[in-house]
Amino acid sequence: MSEWRNWAGDQRCRPSTVALPSTVAEVSALVMAAAKSGVTIKAVGSGHSFNDIALTSGVQLRLDGISGLLRVDREAKLATVAGGTRLHEIPALLAPYGLAMENLGDIDQQSISGAISTGTHGTGLKFGGIATQVRALTIVTGTGELKRCSATENPDLFAVARVGLGALGIIVEVTLACVDSFMLHAVERPEPLPAVLESLAERNATRDHFEFYWFPHTELALTKTNTRYPPGGLPQGVGSLSPASRLVDDVLVSNTAFSALCNFSAKVPSAIPGINKMAAKLTGNREFGDASHKVFATQRTVRFREMEYAVPLAQIPTVLAELEAMIARRGLQISFPVEVRSAAADDIALSTANHRDSGYIAIHQHVKSSPFEYFRAAEEIFRAHSGRPHWGKWHFLQSKDFIELYPDLEKFCSVRDVLDPKKVFRNAYLDRVLP
Repeated sequence: MSEWRNWAGDQRCRPSTVALPSTVAEVSALVMAAAKSGVTIKAVGSGHSFNDIALTSGVQLRLDGISGLLRVDREAKLATVAGGTRLHEIPALLAPYGLAMENLGDIDQQSISGAISTGTHGTGLKFGGIATQVRALTIVTGTGELKRCSATENPDLFAVARVGLGALGIIVEVTLACVDSFMLHAVERPEPLPAVLESLAERNATRDHFEFYWFPHTELALTKTNTRYPPGGLPQGVGSLSPASRLVDDVLVSNTAFSALCNFSAKVPSAIPGINKMAAKLTGNREFGDASHKVFATQRTVRFREMEYAVPLAQIPTVLAELEAMIARRGLQISFPVEVRSAAADDIALSTANHRDSGYIAIHQHVKSSPFEYFRAAEEIFRAHSGRPHWGKWHFLQSKDFIELYPDLEKFCSVRDVLDPKKVFRNAYLDRVLP
């Protein structure tokens, strides 16, 4: 079989078979056949996980043919989509009903099933990760059985399945709690990092959506503040970016120019501090408004590797200070900015925000730069602050490390034993992270 690669290009596998089902019945049949023959089967979405969570040497199941809007309850603001539906497709599907997803991350290429399975999130302390928007799931279990779960139907399964790591089954339907369509007023500004950190608690508490990027080797942060408004309710004078402005800011500056700078800095690491100072000033000083999904998501064409940890919200300034000291102590030259976001606590068993308001700190390295010294050293800092790694991004933890991080891990594994008795969904990643 041909080689499959993730978006970053560094995770690769050769499945024994690639299956492209177009119905849920076909998914069930494929799982039953795999269980009977003793091979593994793994669903894959758009490949936006940075680690090996989606890799398989068995059957690779692609859900592209199981996509689209299945039903809408406008009064209850519930929408059910097929598991292979991409996040960027959902806004247009909901628009005729005047609905939108409550929150999104800054990448929207993932499938809905992949996004919730790995704990994908956006930013804003008033909002949880995408999995908190889920009101019901339909899953094909390891025996090929179709099982639906919600807060009232199979609630024990629902408690663990919303962030299921692909270990519990193939998600073929997702019911989302939506909100009325809304606009976002975006303000992006470069600011001194110390001032941002000093006001961080206040900004997280009072802004709808706040995040910032810190450029290592500088004292500069690019802040992004998004404020929610009803359609047509943006402040006077605030409008959408013109096509020309979007081309310059999002394509030529943020992607094309930044890619060129990364390629240059990979060859000349000593230039990175100066490049970072220039990039911090070039990539953000604008104000605009638009439909929510057009502001939340950003086009990404620069390929990178990423590690992200969720830490207790109040620990963000301390962790960043320790990261800065570590980078200086080791003499590392880091070209990519550090992304800082937040999310509300939730009650999902393996959510990184399980029972605590969380600050998310994401570090990146260009695909042409080796990330491992940086990532391993940063992980020591994150772990010292009770950090939980994003399930779909780089980390080096083993199953024993997760036992102390997740009180409900044993419950998760017990449900897994029932749903997938032959471990038909297993792969090297799940063998490593689950007891």
